Amino acid sequence: MNFVIALGLLVTVATMIPVARQLRSHPRGLTILFFAEMWERFSYYGMRALLIFYLTQHFLFDDKTANGRYGAYTTLVALLPLAGGIIADRLLGTRKAVAFGALLLVAGHLTMAMEGQPAQNVLTWHGHSYAVHTEGRASTRQVRLEVDGKRYPFHSRPDGALEVEGLPAGASLPAVTPKADYRLEVVGRDLLHSNLLFLALSLIVMGTAFLRTSPLVSQLYSRSDPRRDGGFTLYYFSVNLGAFWAGIACGWLGETIGWWAGFGAAAVGMLCGYLVFILGKPLLDGKGEPPDPAKLAEPILGPINREHLVYLGALVGIGAPFLLMQQSAAVGSALGVVTVGALAYLGLYMARRCTPVERRRIGLALVLMLGSVVFWTLFEQAGSSMSLFADRNTNLTVLGSPIQVGMFGHTLFLGSRAMLDAAGLAPGRVWWIDMSMTAAQTQSINPAFILIFAPIFAEVWAYLGRRRRDLNVLVKFGIALLQVGAGFLLLVWGAQFADASFRLPLYFLVGAYLLHTTGELCLSPVGLSVVSRLSPPALVATMLAMWSLSTSWSRFIGGKIAALAATDTLGGRVTDPQAALHAALQVFTWIGLAGMGFGVVFLVLSPVLRKWDTVETAPPEPAAAALAPEMSA
Repeated sequence: MNFVIALGLLVTVATMIPVARQLRSHPRGLTILFFAEMWERFSYYGMRALLIFYLTQHFLFDDKTANGRYGAYTTLVALLPLAGGIIADRLLGTRKAVAFGALLLVAGHLTMAMEGQPAQNVLTWHGHSYAVHTEGRASTRQVRLEVDGKRYPFHSRPDGALEVEGLPAGASLPAVTPKADYRLEVVGRDLLHSNLLFLALSLIVMGTAFLRTSPLVSQLYSRSDPRRDGGFTLYYFSVNLGAFWAGIACGWLGETIGWWAGFGAAAVGMLCGYLVFILGKPLLDGKGEPPDPAKLAEPILGPINREHLVYLGALVGIGAPFLLMQQSAAVGSALGVVTVGALAYLGLYMARRCTPVERRRIGLALVLMLGSVVFWTLFEQAGSSMSLFADRNTNLTVLGSPIQVGMFGHTLFLGSRAMLDAAGLAPGRVWWIDMSMTAAQTQSINPAFILIFAPIFAEVWAYLGRRRRDLNVLVKFGIALLQVGAGFLLLVWGAQFADASFRLPLYFLVGAYLLHTTGELCLSPVGLSVVSRLSPPALVATMLAMWSLSTSWSRFIGGKIAALAATDTLGGRVTDPQAALHAALQVFTWIGLAGMGFGVVFLVLSPVLRKWDTVETAPPEPAAAALAPEMSA
């Protein structure tokens, strides 16, 4: 039994009991959307928890390339829902769009599970080739170099030379080989499975663009329905519950059984969400239907009607993310062109049609977007550089030494697998609880803290709001930026406690995620709602589109920053853990100070910039918003 799974069950039962009771007082359709969204988030975050490891350990992409691919993928996931939302609102209706997106996601996750044979490194020295053999995944991965028919462990020296451990005298390869004398190449990364990888990611990108269930939640309630805010609270609970179990279950399956198992679990989760949504259609009471069913069914070309054209266009459109993800620079170029065009349009509109008050309010909205980009750029390191840091430089065992308790003729053993093996206990007389996490399971820490602390923060904001002492939005952004920066600096400070393997105690990583989560709960509830409120009515859609662009930029820049922490790997494992720790800490120091610096600037400028808003910032809308992850897509 893995303690993370046991703890997850405990947290789920404790939090679901009041949620289940509350669901009974809401429209029946909310229950359908609750479980459909939970499974959709389970599938998305389950795949994301494994993706960076899949790229670096199965396909053996170097760190820089893998982080670039990851950043391009998450950028497109954030960008395309803007187009998908327009199609759903004007043509398909939300219900049909969600069902179509769910099928694309199921196909994408199933395609991810077609992993094929892993790639392999080959070392060449003076015309002789030596294969690198791997076994296991993530933190349990073992890498050996085959020399003269036998396999040996190895590591890199500070000067880059490769030292093979235990190599006998007279071997065909020197025990220490200078870096300039050998060459590494990747073999076995076949074209078919590489293309399947990018096809799978493209299907997921397109599926996510269509799968937006939140508009359906809004349609279940009238604007005056007092249950509306509570409904969104329950909905966003499902978002985080799905994300919480994604890291726990998919992360554990992918790293202990096989990549196919983790991705397959994500596919099963999405299929469950699809079935819940389809079978629960009657409970939606006709909500989310096409705005003009007759026009949608109108034939365009023979038996092909408008609805069919939308589906065919989306399938053809998968080719765009398929190509873009393999050229991350092209994603940045496309973002740049769109952003310049949007800013040019906004600038002309402000100059010609806006009053001075409106210009100041739009300026304040742009300042908030800048703060949002900085925050989410740092926050999004969770799936890339922080995941690799968890794998390479974090001791993922909770206990420093095992705990043994005798009961009923057996021994209850709490500790890691290595501790259990060292104890030498009789296998049939031991009840073992694995007190360690996999690197992918660390992705469950943030949603776990959201489930625990979001109700507390929601109550705090509501309490301050009732007394008209709520913090203005600039102060909340500043506090959020200070905390996300402090999270990285906590890891830098914790480096002094690293062990002989250059691994930090787990609680430093947990502490960093705690700071990131509390920062998220300061910024997330107010960002989008305040930007829409500050915008003139004619510019609301444009400003919301620019908010989506800012989200995309944060993910793209986040991928570039993660690439700066790249270090040498062989067989998907770092050859020099000390160098890996140093590279990560350098980047964490830089972005930590940058985050805190922006936070200080926001706090200092708050008294001045708040005057650009002639209407005092309202308290965050529903308490539910405290549960809404801005970056959930």
